[in-house]
Amino acid sequence: MSEQQEHVLGEDGQFHVEDDAVDLSSFGWEDWVTFVLFWLMAAVVFYQVYTRYVLSDSAGWTEEIARYFLVAVVFIGASMSVRKNNHIQVDYFYRLMPRAMARVMSTAVDVVRCLFLGYAVWLTWLVLQRTGSHQMAVIDLPVGWVFGAMLFGFSIMFMRSLQVAWRHWKLGYSVLERPEIHEG
Repeated sequence: MSEQQEHVLGEDGQFHVEDDAVDLSSFGWEDWVTFVLFWLMAAVVFYQVYTRYVLSDSAGWTEEIARYFLVAVVFIGASMSVRKNNHIQVDYFYRLMPRAMARVMSTAVDVVRCLFLGYAVWLTWLVLQRTGSHQMAVIDLPVGWVFGAMLFGFSIMFMRSLQVAWRHWKLGYSVLERPEIHEG
């Protein structure tokens, strides 16, 4: 049984299981966008498999569209990890450092992350300006939609990285310095 389930002995002498209420408050709006994009991608892939193996006449557009949905899912979905501050990180060395040095290093990590993601937004914008009007290979849609999803994802990651850095600044520590805390 799950930790979120409670066993209750009913009046009839039988055990009944009652689930705790589902809490969706930990999900951000970008999580729901990613969720929808993922299931749209899954539907396209399912349609691709159906047309290839059941109808023996594969829909050519599905591979390209599924690939572009995957790009959107990755870049927009990555903002969840930035918001929760749970991208891959090495906290072992912070245990060996003096507290003041660890604070400086974790602040530097926050600053570099914000700078990197801000620069990625700028570079993606430049790529979108240069190649956004080109057409996709198989269907007659602009490839700018894909770069737009990347720009959107990098923009959300940049915004979330600023929020994480601000939270760490207000708290006076980050999960790197105190790995026993859980953010998000």
